[in-house]
Amino acid sequence: MSLLRAFIAVEIPPEIQNAIYRETADLRRALSPSLIRWVPQENLHLTLKFLGDISPSNVDILSQMLTAEAALFPCFSMQMSGLGSFPSPRRPRVIWIGIQAPAVLASLQYGIESASARLGYASEERHFSPHLTIGRVKQNVSGVEQQKVRQALEATHVGDLGTAQVEAVYLYKSDLKPTGSVYTRLYSAPLG
Repeated sequence: MSLLRAFIAVEIPPEIQNAIYRETADLRRALSPSLIRWVPQENLHLTLKFLGDISPSNVDILSQMLTAEAALFPCFSMQMSGLGSFPSPRRPRVIWIGIQAPAVLASLQYGIESASARLGYASEERHFSPHLTIGRVKQNVSGVEQQKVRQALEATHVGDLGTAQVEAVYLYKSDLKPTGSVYTRLYSAPLG
């Protein structure tokens, strides 16, 4: 039985995915795929919990956990705007779009993280910082290339991209292909 690479996420509506791609078009042109691995538009999502490799037999248990956790939280909206990088603007590794959301998002993520840990999944060490990853800087970039990335980020302004209504959370599997990751929704759990 082969394992599934899985994660729990909030979907981003296509109109906001389109807005992100419009607003970052110049940035993507300035920074070629030789420097940045850009996330395909249809793959943009907010990860709440990366589970890693799971047994297909665990999908039902995870679905039950997700249903129980999601029911505890009301629907909410979140605003997408701004551009940044982790771990810092000086040494960008991950390029992201910012998310402003009410406290219910952090509570939802914490609930899912805690419930996942009770099921035996490793806890995330890093503090939850809601963002949409749009690109990853390749591993072996030179100092000059790193500076080019930093300058392109500094020159790019991303304003308000829209508001997403969050009404459910989703369990996905991720298949790694030579052309990039392909995400398949395995389960959806509506918020209370």
